[in-house]
Amino acid sequence: MTGPTTGPTTGKLILALPSKGRLMEQCSAALARAGLAIARTGAARGYKAEIEGFPGIEVNLVSSSEIAQLLKTGKAHLGVTGEDLIRETMADADDRVRFVAPLGFGLADVVVAVPACWLDVRRMADLEQMSVTFRRVHGRRVRVATKYTSLTRRFFSQVGVTGYRIVESLGATEGTPAAGLAELIVDITTTGATLEANGLRVLDDGLILKSQANLIASKAAPRTPEIAALEAQVAARFRPA
Repeated sequence: MTGPTTGPTTGKLILALPSKGRLMEQCSAALARAGLAIARTGAARGYKAEIEGFPGIEVNLVSSSEIAQLLKTGKAHLGVTGEDLIRETMADADDRVRFVAPLGFGLADVVVAVPACWLDVRRMADLEQMSVTFRRVHGRRVRVATKYTSLTRRFFSQVGVTGYRIVESLGATEGTPAAGLAELIVDITTTGATLEANGLRVLDDGLILKSQANLIASKAAPRTPEIAALEAQVAARFRPA
């Protein structure tokens, strides 16, 4: 559970950043390189921070999924989170937010992975054909385990795969086929080593999204001229020289 956030009604630019873990460390380092050093305010484990030399910016430290929600609802002007979470949270992401700058960390591919022993299933079209046979033999649809339910439904619809049902994953998604909880998965991967270790491989056309952390602006957040000018200053720090 994270602490409360303050909306844009404070008259400051609200910047939502990851509150813990490696993503927080990488985010802090990226901002520091851009001349935007973060300093926590109040308790050491608090959820507020500031940026040295920028008194007009209020930093809220929250979870990555909460950052996506704050940007979606306009309760933060800027945020740093993965594109995968933005696309999962918002079907109309490009209408709701603006991707200001990729930050070069948090790299992950959202992929469709099947058991390596499925030799005849190389592409999404093969999966659709196999699902017909699977349902006839087993009397049920192929199960897809994932935390990315929205991305999965949109991608499968785009490529014409219909014979499946989603099993929402609450733990290590890559282990669900071996545990008999699903036949295939949609998950994130960086090197593919974890998928391989669990007897899985990515379909040849199973790349849904190449994701990384981005500085993202909410199109819904209200802006005064002062906030807009400050936001432009922050964005300029991440433009190539």
